[in-house]
Amino acid sequence: MTIDEMKERKRELGYTNKTISDKTGLPLSTVQKIFSGATTSPREATIRALESLLMPADTGPSSLSYSDLLPAPPGVIFVREPKSDYGLKEGSGEDKKEGLYTLKDYLALPDDQRVELIDGVFYDLAAPHTIHQSIAGYIHRVLLDYVFEHKGACYPFISPVDVQLDSDDKTVVQPDVLIVCDRNKYKNGRIFGAPDMVVEVLSPSTKKKDMQLKMFKYASAGVREYWMIDPQKKLVIQYDLEHIEFPTLYGFEDQVPVLVWEGKCKVNFKEMMENMQFLFEVQG
Repeated sequence: MTIDEMKERKRELGYTNKTISDKTGLPLSTVQKIFSGATTSPREATIRALESLLMPADTGPSSLSYSDLLPAPPGVIFVREPKSDYGLKEGSGEDKKEGLYTLKDYLALPDDQRVELIDGVFYDLAAPHTIHQSIAGYIHRVLLDYVFEHKGACYPFISPVDVQLDSDDKTVVQPDVLIVCDRNKYKNGRIFGAPDMVVEVLSPSTKKKDMQLKMFKYASAGVREYWMIDPQKKLVIQYDLEHIEFPTLYGFEDQVPVLVWEGKCKVNFKEMMENMQFLFEVQG
């Protein structure tokens, strides 16, 4: 979807710049610059906010490649992942429409039903495989060792831990690993608000959600740093959401700096692979 197509869609819907600003939460000046042509390469979070409003509901990509991780050429808009068709809660007797679920509904689910709640929609969480768990566990250990050695307010958590990302009752996610530097955000067994850093280990069933929908949500909520780790491609995609738009790509032979700690802590993926290689060989 190009900027011109978005302009056409804006006309079809009868939206003004003010309407779009109100519905997306974007500054009016930002919306005006984009649709006037003054801004030709908006920030990715801005792009996703606009396309989530203007993209027709039945439009969506059938696949996703790593070229989608890079900022689009001027005028090109990324497509947000379609909403889940999770459906109604079986046996609940409730007839809720998709998008209207809340934290109360989330907490009422059976303990063995693993889901995330994003903007009032349930998304299934597949059980993590051994490699997935091992990578998350290794990263968490490195972060925890750093905290124990250097002290400070920041603290790393590992899934499962509920995160009310937008500080409301419509979104509850479970990142694989996260760092929270404001310990007051930990309330009633959950994180209330955006973590400082989030790490997601990609799996075939969650890759598209992690790379599109959740990245948009994390950026919008104020997460400062986001890592996506692809075990199949042995690739780490690091987003510095505070300062730059382009991701940095690392391989499993690299040491990846933790930006929220100014690079003083590094996750040594080469060391990780030296100890986990047999897991990849068995799976292969």
